[in-house]
Parts: sequence; structure tokens; C-alpha cells
Amino acid sequence: MDVAVLYSGGKDSNYALAWAVKKGLKVKTLVTMVPKKKDSYMFHVPNIHLTEYQAQAMNVPIIIAPTSGEKEKELEELKAILKKLRTEGEISGLVVGAIASKYQKTRIEKICKDLDLHLFDPLWGIDAVEYLKNLVTEGYKVIIVGVYAQGLDEKWLGRELDKKAIEELIELEKKHKINLAFEGGEAETFVLDCMLFKKKLEVIESEKKWDGIRGEMNIKELKLVEKEKKEKGEN
Repeated sequence: MDVAVLYSGGKDSNYALAWAVKKGLKVKTLVTMVPKKKDSYMFHVPNIHLTEYQAQAMNVPIIIAPTSGEKEKELEELKAILKKLRTEGEISGLVVGAIASKYQKTRIEKICKDLDLHLFDPLWGIDAVEYLKNLVTEGYKVIIVGVYAQGLDEKWLGRELDKKAIEELIELEKKHKINLAFEGGEAETFVLDCMLFKKKLEVIESEKKWDGIRGEMNIKELKLVEKEKKEKGEN
């Protein structure tokens, strides 16, 4: 089946994309929506414009489209893009990385129903701890680029999601009741490397902004870097 992947550049959309490839779905394009407002209900914001680099790293086509970021209206803007792909026969399915947000899931389900698109949401209901550990064991290099919850301070910005970070997040979950997969808006991530990347990404320049409660790491410059043979799985 030919599908599009709703792609933010973060851990969830990359994991869902890898799942689609493993299942034999043909990914015709990634679809990235770039909100004009930072408080979008549906779409990831920090470093969203850099998904073009990730698409280059995977050699996968990508559609990057602006959206108002306004509640409900942004859904119509996404629907218009998917409708065009569906009408032109490019896709018959959509892959998303939703984990626990009923708001997102119900609205994407409605769009897919209206357009007669098959919806794939492989991460829905996944155990958060198991999922984070899988990211590490499967070679995902994920950095945190936005923090918005109690317990997550400036030191988390730019930090890689590794085993030690997961252990600390588990303790923070016990203390502050955060969603470990960040599905409650606790944090945002950006993927620099994974199994699908033919080249990896390297951050050359970035800027951290912290207001004492929340903050973001804005990546100003990235470059594509060749992987070592071992990283590519070669002998």
C-alpha cells in the first residue's frame, strides 16, 4: 500500500515511519506541517523546518507546508494536502506516530474516514518505558529540543535520550507524574540518526532559550555526515 507519513522530525514520527517500512508499506512522501503559532494543538513546533534535512538523510520525498496553527483550522489545512495526494492516486493510507492523545487521534481518524484513507497508528497505546528503551537499543539518536514540564529544566535541552536519561525520566515520572513519552506536551525531540538514515545529522550551531520555567533549543545549522561502515550495518 502507498502511504504518506505525518512527519515532525521527532522520535514518534520516525519510529512510525520505520514501522511502516518494516511492514512493507511504500512511503510515497513525508508530510510536515509548519505552524505559524507556537501553541498548535496538533503539530510539533521546535526545529520543524529542519525535517527537510532528515528527508535528505533518508532519501525520501517530503512535503513541507505552512499551517495557521489555529485549533481545528489547522486540521483542514492538513486535510487539503492529503486530499490532493489521495485524489491524484499517490496514497491510500496515512501513518502517524500518535501514542496517547485522543484529541489528535480522533481528528486524524475523521480526516482519514472522510478521504477514504487507511490509518496506521502503530504506537497507539504502547508502553512508554518499553518504547523509550527500544529507541535506544534500535540505534535512534534522539535529542530533546523543547522542555515544558515541571522537573525538566534547562539541562535537558540538547540532551540525548540514552539509558541514563530514561532512568532519570522514570524517577521524574514518579515525582511529577509526567508522561514518559512526552505525549502530554512535556517535551519535544529531534532525531539525528536512526536505521533509515543513509547519512546522519550533526548539529553545528544551536541556541538555547530558557525563561526559568520552559525552554527550547533552536538548531541554527545542521550538516549531513557520512556514516561509518559499521553504522551502516556493513562488514
